[in-house]
Amino acid sequence: MAASATAISASAVVGIKPVQAATPSASALSPDQALAALKAGNQKYVSDPQVCTMNLAQRRGEVSAHQEPWATVISCADSRVPPELIFGGLGVGELFVARNAGNLVDTATLGTVEYGAAVLGSPIIVVLGHGRCGAVAAACKVVTENATFPGSIGPMIEPIIPAAIAVRDKPGDFIENAIRQSAIRTAGRLEAASPMLAGLVKAGKLKIVAARYDLDAGSVEFLS
Repeated sequence: MAASATAISASAVVGIKPVQAATPSASALSPDQALAALKAGNQKYVSDPQVCTMNLAQRRGEVSAHQEPWATVISCADSRVPPELIFGGLGVGELFVARNAGNLVDTATLGTVEYGAAVLGSPIIVVLGHGRCGAVAAACKVVTENATFPGSIGPMIEPIIPAAIAVRDKPGDFIENAIRQSAIRTAGRLEAASPMLAGLVKAGKLKIVAARYDLDAGSVEFLS
């Protein structure tokens, strides 16, 4: 089966050979349909987690020669936030995931999600923050206590500091407000930083949203 038109046009821009898809997974879903599938999967995870299982051996064979993930997730590296599980126990080949502390976007992550959207045809990007995020809490300490952190931790959390400053005087929990604000700002920066992603959004082929995962309830709150 030929690759999607999105993948073909994108590959001409970035010089990457498009992936040949054997099943019409990503290309068959609109951004809104992909968002609905993520919401339904998370609801299953919350209400009936025991059914979130998959035949990994069979699925591994199905996607070993190609991939066409139907959603891209920028998630925190926190071990309690595995995107494939919290969105319904998804198998291999379904989500294109980039993970780092604080669910941030550097050059490598931006290139990763551009590849997922433009070459693999993923119709949605979710920036997924989560409750009690250590990276955001550290950034909040920088704002309130002028705290410093060893090694590369300090520079790593610098992109979160503007979000913390923006909500410092807002009512409610400072860290929780910063978690939401950071995810929303990161989602907004994706389109601003990438003409490739902006073009896909304008064409109606891509949606970029922010979300927050609740560690206790297991639920995902979509913020945008």
